[in-house]
Amino acid sequence: MPAGDTASGATAGGGRPGRRALILVENLSVPFDRRVWQECTTLRDAGWEVHVICPRGSKRDTEPEAEIDGVRIHRYPLRAATGGPAGYLREYGSALWHTARLARKVGPVDVVHACNPPDLLFLPALWLKRRGARFVFDQHDLVPELYLSRFGRGEDLLYRAVCALERMTYRASDVVLATNESYRDVAVRRGGRRPQDVFVVRSAPDTGRFRPVPPEAELKQGKPHLLCYLGVMGPQDGVDYALRALAKLRDEVGRTDWHAVFVGGGDTFEAMVELSRTLGLDEQVRFTGRIPDEDLVRYLSTADVCLSPDPLNPLNDVSTMNKVLEYMVMGRPLVSFDLKEARVSAGDAALYAPADDESEFARLIALLLDDPEQRARMGKIGQERINGPLAWRNSQASLLAAYAAACRDRPAARGPLRAGKRQRR
Repeated sequence: MPAGDTASGATAGGGRPGRRALILVENLSVPFDRRVWQECTTLRDAGWEVHVICPRGSKRDTEPEAEIDGVRIHRYPLRAATGGPAGYLREYGSALWHTARLARKVGPVDVVHACNPPDLLFLPALWLKRRGARFVFDQHDLVPELYLSRFGRGEDLLYRAVCALERMTYRASDVVLATNESYRDVAVRRGGRRPQDVFVVRSAPDTGRFRPVPPEAELKQGKPHLLCYLGVMGPQDGVDYALRALAKLRDEVGRTDWHAVFVGGGDTFEAMVELSRTLGLDEQVRFTGRIPDEDLVRYLSTADVCLSPDPLNPLNDVSTMNKVLEYMVMGRPLVSFDLKEARVSAGDAALYAPADDESEFARLIALLLDDPEQRARMGKIGQERINGPLAWRNSQASLLAAYAAACRDRPAARGPLRAGKRQRR
């Protein structure tokens, strides 16, 4: 069956009338979480009744209940963690309580689809599984590697705890969705899952959201070139590496013919603004915070070179970075550190500096600034990859195959829960 052919079929992926799916998300609101929203709409088009439980957003997705394009979303208030691991325990405890409360409200489902982090959502999934649901584990992040990369505490007691939670999640699931082949290898090797139970569902940019528009010279602030970073600003995301590379671009390479814009927010946003001042970059670098899609598209359409400065660490080396894909769909060349999955995603749409080598990162930026033909060629390669092997239609087929495997020989769920019990059939 060709990739994507099942996306609108009423029986695709086990989507017979009456099939109900419940997707659990903790770290982003929906539909702001693009990957989850693409999964929701794919399942909806395949005939599923889709419910989502997720936190409320701070500026968008703020309604406690919403039905958007046929997807029913149930949101809860959640205070983001502060103060290290203890803060995360408080956040996750609150999220689990609200998730269990709302899951009872949704009622019986055929599939409970839990998106990590954290690797604690298997607990409400197990409750639903005991009532007949199948459990799909959608592994967005490798949490043990995330812990090592974010906190720098080594393989301590908390590290061993998150490893144990990951094992329990793998064990409880019926099928696993992996975002790339590296994650799939972990599910098989470390998680003990059978290869036939692990499906690669790659993230892909929304080609409706990301479409180039004419460049706007004024965004370059009077400079010949614009550099752009898009993404989260957390301890493991390398914004500090990018800023130090830009200082070297100025001081070691002697280039001041550029303006840079950093789009996004996160735990280290204020620290990165301060680092920019310390490096004397505040006149050449602008931090926008999170901005509307239309403004983001304007910046990316004007950018000459995009930056993917994720340093080498246990998580980054094997993770697919959304910003890389978003640069590519906009036809922008990029500079990245040499990471395994960065090469898998970008191929020849990127130039690669040795891991964490800020001087070489700066040199490669300068090389691209001097070669508009190479920039255009790399941009075209990126767009071809996004519209070809990395297209969402390929992941749609894999997602629906995973649901079909999970639901084989399972009758459809019916009706709401009454007083915490499932209706008789």
